[in-house]
Parts: sequence; structure tokens; C-alpha cells
Amino acid sequence: MYWASLLTASLASTAHAAATLRFSCAQLVVDRLDPLVQPGIAPSSHLHQVVGGNAFNVTMDPDQHDMASTATCTSCVPTEDFSNYWTAVLFFRAKNGTYKRVNTMGNGLGYSNSNGGQTVYYLSSGKVTAFKPGFRMTVGNPQYRTQAEARKNPSLQFTCLASSMTRTGYRYDFPTDTCAAGIMVTVRFPTCWDGKNLDSPDHQSHIAYPTGSKCPATHPVNIPQVFYETYWDTRPFNNKKDWPTDVQQPFVWSFGDKTGYGNHGDYMFGWKGDALQRAMDANCNSDLLSDKVNCPTLKQQTIAETNKCTVKRRVKEDIDGWLTELPGVSGMSMGKKV
Repeated sequence: MYWASLLTASLASTAHAAATLRFSCAQLVVDRLDPLVQPGIAPSSHLHQVVGGNAFNVTMDPDQHDMASTATCTSCVPTEDFSNYWTAVLFFRAKNGTYKRVNTMGNGLGYSNSNGGQTVYYLSSGKVTAFKPGFRMTVGNPQYRTQAEARKNPSLQFTCLASSMTRTGYRYDFPTDTCAAGIMVTVRFPTCWDGKNLDSPDHQSHIAYPTGSKCPATHPVNIPQVFYETYWDTRPFNNKKDWPTDVQQPFVWSFGDKTGYGNHGDYMFGWKGDALQRAMDANCNSDLLSDKVNCPTLKQQTIAETNKCTVKRRVKEDIDGWLTELPGVSGMSMGKKV
């Protein structure tokens, strides 16, 4: 499986000039904002969980908003990484129809002390060009509801964790049984860029997956693969007596998807200066079973320090109690441009 290939790449990094930069990013905020897909809208259509630099805001116009110089802290271990990484939020739907937000938790393979958030990877199998200031992208589609649609993005998957070590049994939809150690959601972005556009109207057309081992002629520039692993703490909801009887599983994404096929992720580049390029050129390879980031060229902070970097929620609404509807989705309460 892919975990095994990561280990192989790490061990063979010197020979193949591969990089496996892996680090923890604690939770920055859970809020109903989306400055990439719905810039300036508060509240946005659904809830997101966000990590990275504290410059995250309602509007992040790349021409007016320099994340690396605006942010004063980051919830990620590399202190020069002020990027923002976010996904939708997972909810549990109880038998009586009410919803409870599922918390994220630190990756059990080295990052248990992290205040939620997610593990971030930057992967390469050779020479890559780091992202430029203003670069942004999404992967996946929140409108997808079938496996055929989900397979268009084969690297967006779920793993039912029997333990923190589980790296088998990948699937495109929500697990249908209890997961002893939670549910891991993986989001991997394409690795080819058109070399011109920092964004595109759909936030995806300027990037592409390779064909075989090569980038297509339309997207000839090799870029690092951004890869998220998010651990969702579904353990408090493992009593099937509390599950609804009309579905095979009780979880739903914050945008109303009960299948899981709408899994997606958002990325805004915000590394300071040439820090990411230096790390990729140095073939940095982090320990896969500890919190050690083997990358001397990068300035780093401890996980305890990443936990201190947070921002206040902009949208004032209840997201912690038992809810009768999903924030923004069931009631269609999307805000206006600010």
C-alpha cells in the first residue's frame, strides 16, 4: 500500500533524490469561512477545519494578502510555513437526527500531543519546482456522491483505523463499521503544473496528475505533492445503538454528504522566501514514526508551540453542542460578501 511506498522512498531517498517532508500542523480554527472558493463571504456555505498560518481570514486576495509577511505564527512545525490547509468537518448523525461535530486528533504515529489538525506531507521523487507566492488549489469535489465520480481523484480515501498503525483497507466512502482508533482521511493533490497560472477559475485546471510517471505536455512542471492525513476521533460514537437505522454508517461531511465521496481539500501556499524550495532540494526526509523532521535547512518549533497558534472564530454560531441541522447546510444560511 501507499504507506509502504513512503517507507521505501524514505530509505532510498539518497539514491533517488526523493523527499518525504512530513510534519504536524495543529488546529488553527474551525470556522465557516472559505477564502478560496467563496472569498469575502461570511459565513460560507459549510464548516471547515483549518491549519497553518494565522493570517487566515475571510478574504485572502493574493494581490493584496501576503501570507508569509502578514502571519505572526503558524500551527505547523516548520516556522517558515504560513500556508493554509483545510478540509470540510466531519459530523456524527445520531438516531434522533441530531448532529455532533467530530474532533480531529494528533496522528498517533508521532504527533499524539498535537491539538488536532492534520499531518502534512510534501513529497517528491526527483527535482521539483516549489510553488510561487499566490499559488492555490483544490482537489476533489463536494458534489460527488458516487464511487465512479470519486475515482476521478483516486488519492482521496478513508481508512478505518484498527490502530494508529493501520495503513490498509483504503476506501472512497465512509467506513460502515466501528473504527477502534478513529477514521483517517487522506487528501493528495496533483503533481503537475501548467507553469503559468497560480490559480484557475475552478481552482484545479492549472494542475494535473501525471500520466504514468510523466507530466502531460499541458502541465509540464513537476511540483511537490501536497498530502494531508487527518485523524478524526470517531471513538466516542462507536456504540451502534446510537446510530441511525436508515443508513449503513452515521457520519456526514459538513456540506451534507452522507456517502463520503465528496471528500476534498483546499491549499493556499504561504511559505516564506525560498524555504520550501530549499527543503525539496535538500531531499528532506522526516521520520515516519516520530515527530522528528530531518531537515536542517528549515527552522522548526515544537508541537507544544504549534498548539499555541490559533485564531478566533469569525462566525458566531454553535458548532460544539448537539445540533438539529448542519451549520449553513440544512438551513441554507450563507452570509453576504464583506
